[in-house]
Amino acid sequence: MKGKLDVSERGRALADDGCRRALLAGVPVRDRRLRLAGVSTAVLEGGDGPPVLLLHSSGEFAALWTRVIPDLVTTHRVVAPDLPGHGASVVVAGPLNAAQVLAWLGELIERTCPSPPTLVGHGLGGAIAARLAGYQGDRLGRLVLVDSFGLDSFEPAPSFGAALTDFLAEPTEHTRDGLFQQCFVDLDGLREQMGVRWEPLGRYALERARTPSQQTALGRLMPHIGVPAIPSADLARIAVPTMLIWGRQDLQVRLSVAEAASARYGWPLHVIENCGDDPAMEQPEAFMAAMRPALGR
Repeated sequence: MKGKLDVSERGRALADDGCRRALLAGVPVRDRRLRLAGVSTAVLEGGDGPPVLLLHSSGEFAALWTRVIPDLVTTHRVVAPDLPGHGASVVVAGPLNAAQVLAWLGELIERTCPSPPTLVGHGLGGAIAARLAGYQGDRLGRLVLVDSFGLDSFEPAPSFGAALTDFLAEPTEHTRDGLFQQCFVDLDGLREQMGVRWEPLGRYALERARTPSQQTALGRLMPHIGVPAIPSADLARIAVPTMLIWGRQDLQVRLSVAEAASARYGWPLHVIENCGDDPAMEQPEAFMAAMRPALGR
């Protein structure tokens, strides 16, 4: 039985690697690995100039930024890691917890960013970024929160919550596509725009969701970082220039959360029309237009 399991795992790893290569084909980045705070971390890097560090959301991977990376690398150094336990990043030391994730992010900045970066966090990545900014803001140049967790308790729309529960309980093509329908306003249009990258993206997302490493990471990170609201005193402590980018039709973290945070903390809010919870993927041109103030472009 052990031998059969090993063969199965090796086959899955090879399939995942093939999907990853297909997603990154032609994208102007190199894919390398760094040991950071007990995490063997897969990191995409490209471009020259002021650093921009991109953190993806829960159950995702850095390759989802590839619709905006080609634009960003023309003027900036781009760093996009797979979060601990996600994508090709593997936790190799100690139980994953919030303190380890913040240490991981601090080491990532130290190793990859020659100056304080613009830190862009989407979803769970936004909650991680905001927590770091509240306590170690001197390490950052700017903060951009994209449909971010942590600004309020995690309470998605019932339809999104049901689709997410179904996918986490049984990751299949059917439940994956049901969740995608909740994430994007125009799934068919996005599929057409993505072209040959759509199939490997869907396969990679599904296979990673089936891995114990990602399931464990979600089980440890979401209850402590993603689901609870960051205390308002911690958010008020953020001193670096901060802006919000949000999809108007986000069913995961609804626009009212961003509007309340913008009013309370004075953070500019850019709303992306015809967009769900991932503006960089669904509306990359509008996302880049909203990002320009943070990038000095």
